[in-house]
Amino acid sequence: MRVLLINPFYPISETPSPPLGLACLAGALRAAGIGVELLDFVVTPYSPSRLEAAIVGFQPQVVGVTSVTMNFFDALRVVEAVKELDGRIVTVLGGPHVTFCGPQTLTQYPAVDVVVRGEGEDTIVDLVRAIGQGKPLQRVRGIVMRSGGAIRITSERPFIEDLDRLPPPARDLIPLGRYRTLGLPISMTTSRGCPFRCIFCVGRKMVGAAIRYRRPRAVVDELAYLNSLDFHQINLADDLFTANRRHCLAVCDEILRRDLVVSWTSFARVDTVSKELLGRMKAAGCHTVSFGIESGSPDMLKRIKKGITLDQVLAAARCCSEVGITAQASFILGLPGETPQSLQQTLAFGQRLKEMGVQHGFHLLAPFPGTEIREQAERFDIRILTDDWSRYHANRAVAETAAVNRQTLDDIAIGWENEFLQWLGEIKRRMDCGTASADERWQLVKLEHTVRLYDLMMGGHLESRGHWLQERMRADNGGVEALAERLPRSPGVSCQAMAATLQYALERRSLKQLYRNGEIRWEWIDFLGIAPKRFSGNASGAGVHPSSSAP
Repeated sequence: MRVLLINPFYPISETPSPPLGLACLAGALRAAGIGVELLDFVVTPYSPSRLEAAIVGFQPQVVGVTSVTMNFFDALRVVEAVKELDGRIVTVLGGPHVTFCGPQTLTQYPAVDVVVRGEGEDTIVDLVRAIGQGKPLQRVRGIVMRSGGAIRITSERPFIEDLDRLPPPARDLIPLGRYRTLGLPISMTTSRGCPFRCIFCVGRKMVGAAIRYRRPRAVVDELAYLNSLDFHQINLADDLFTANRRHCLAVCDEILRRDLVVSWTSFARVDTVSKELLGRMKAAGCHTVSFGIESGSPDMLKRIKKGITLDQVLAAARCCSEVGITAQASFILGLPGETPQSLQQTLAFGQRLKEMGVQHGFHLLAPFPGTEIREQAERFDIRILTDDWSRYHANRAVAETAAVNRQTLDDIAIGWENEFLQWLGEIKRRMDCGTASADERWQLVKLEHTVRLYDLMMGGHLESRGHWLQERMRADNGGVEALAERLPRSPGVSCQAMAATLQYALERRSLKQLYRNGEIRWEWIDFLGIAPKRFSGNASGAGVHPSSSAP
């Protein structure tokens, strides 16, 4: 059996990271002796011909596609294209969106054969084996399927209790080099589960209320491996890394015991941190902690079952400042019962945190499938405006309250965006005048490099124009300057500016130049190293996985 896993398009503006969930599924399939490959359309351009080449070349019997609500339609486009190429392929959708609207998905979209609900490692292996052996899919727990003209939901699959029994994520199948080139972070988890009941979140339903922990030594094995890949940032993507003080300290102590120099971030709640805990995290390499605050209104915090107070927020911010950790605070506008007064409370509290050195940002409420706020919208005074899932990116209103309408929320969001553009414009003005600081100049230059590199990647320009015949290799006619002359540029971008961007990528080991049979060829460095054999808790090196094309 062979399985092709696909990561559909997701905008870079949302700061994507290499698809950890798909890598975990690929690792589980590989460990079960099932051939697996991965296509990533977040950092490579989607086209029917590219998809067809993968299908024809790999000949999968199963194609699995993940998605969140925002890119559900992108995932669906891929699934439908797969069915058009080969109707015999079994198409599988997974992720938080379809977990909570599986029957509706199968009813509305005939190209989808199966939906995997919740955690997928055990389910995907059982599903692929059943397909390969011709067994009834009704016996596979944790899926939604068609049977006899009806949609059937099979029995629940329990959450995986022992996370350490899972094989490592097969990150070697992901074009990590492209994510690194674009300055995007890489992520990992040390636990699964969330005990809290926030009405706007599906985390508890997706991963369970009871938190399951990995062994600290195995966690730090993986952290050390990711550190060797030279990403600028590693995110510990647990819903709540600080939920269990003992686990958090044990991971930090293991990092310190090994003298591992690594830079990482985490998520936390303000009522689960202390100066001592944050100090140990800082010593172990944590530089930023993100807190979900959601609102500056005490009444609103009670209404959404957040379970924190503004005094706890201020205390956590002070502790971060005292130990030298950057605190980030996120807010959601348009929550149940939102009024002009509660909006002003939130904006004012955000400004107060900013004056304390806390970075903060706002999103607009997106009532995702599976959330209590969507399932009981009328009770919560929420009017859902659209089910166009592509609009569920939380940057424009898709819901409103009786007292705060869509336009009010959109005006605030547009105002933030304009402030950011004005900030960039001011830096550009100071650069032109020679008064910008080195840090300001670098922030703008780095952003310009990222935009150009992303355009080159998603346009496939290096592949189509980054090679030419040449009698012999010389630096003056085969270097980045010569490449820049051949690549398309946006209006206002000079050949020299493009060459500087290519030199930046070359120095970051993102590009490689080949000379073979009289041809100069430039290529992206997509794949980085090899994946560790198993994060077993041993601090020894990495091993080579079995071939991904196993029968």
